[in-house]
Formats: sequence, C-alpha cells, structure tokens
Amino acid sequence: MAHPAQTHGPVPVAPAGDRTRYADDVYTWVQEQVALLRAGRVDALDLDNIAEELSDVGSEQYDKLESAIEVLLAHVLKWDHQLERRSRSWSLTIAEQRVRIDRQLRRNPGLKSRSVEAVAEGYRLGRLRAAREMKRSPKTLPTECPYTWDDILNRPFEFEADR
Repeated sequence: MAHPAQTHGPVPVAPAGDRTRYADDVYTWVQEQVALLRAGRVDALDLDNIAEELSDVGSEQYDKLESAIEVLLAHVLKWDHQLERRSRSWSLTIAEQRVRIDRQLRRNPGLKSRSVEAVAEGYRLGRLRAAREMKRSPKTLPTECPYTWDDILNRPFEFEADR
C-alpha cells in the first residue's frame, strides 16, 4: 500500500513560518511532518506533537484489544446467565471478537504483556453491557472476571437450534 505522501508525489516542505500548526489541521501537519522526515530534516520536526501522536497510536491499539474483549465477555456473560436466550448470533459474535483479539495480538505482539489489564478493563465494561442488555442489575453478575484467558480464547460456544 502506498503512503499518501507517495501517492501524489512528495509534499513540498514549507518554510518554518509557513508550516501548519498541529492544533489547526492535524492532517496537513502530518503530511508536512512526513515530508520533513523523508527529506531528513529532523531538526525541523515538531517532536513534542509527534511523540504525542505516536503515544496515541499505541493507545488506540490497546483500546481495540480491550473493546473486542469487552464485547466478547458481554456475550459470554449473557450466554452463561440467560440460557433460554442463547442464539447463533451470540455464538457468532463471540467467534468474531476472538478473531479481532487474535488479529490485534498478531499485529501488535507487545499487547500480550497487557492482556491481564485488558481483560480486567474489558470485563468491567462488558459486565455493564451484559447487565443492560439482559435488563438486570450488574450486581447479579460476578464483580471480577470469572473467565481465564484460555476460556476467553478457546471455550466452545456452539449454538444448536432445537429441531
């Protein structure tokens, strides 16, 4: 995949006084910073804002993992606490979120070290989501995540419709 700056030719590097401020237009600022990097103009880079953006990228990757865990755990809680309402949809949502978790961890192996934290945070939100969707108090669900990492990734959730 071509980088946007490569797609339409190099972005000209404006003189320092004419460059876009980060607070005014992030997209244009990014393009200018990329052009400066590619031109080897490290001295002209907006290092504080680049560091902030890179930190945000890392946080977004963690948030994607936590979100997939949240949705998965909400459906596992519903599966375990509303046996009469189990559905193929729930089973498939669990499978989909497992794929999302696997993809995030393959693309970002460093996130594996934060899996315990992601499960704890994902469970807190997933528990609230499940309670809301089941129309019951969160107090009726375990306060701490009752599932192991192996349960989250591998426990079978097969829906068999009555025949």
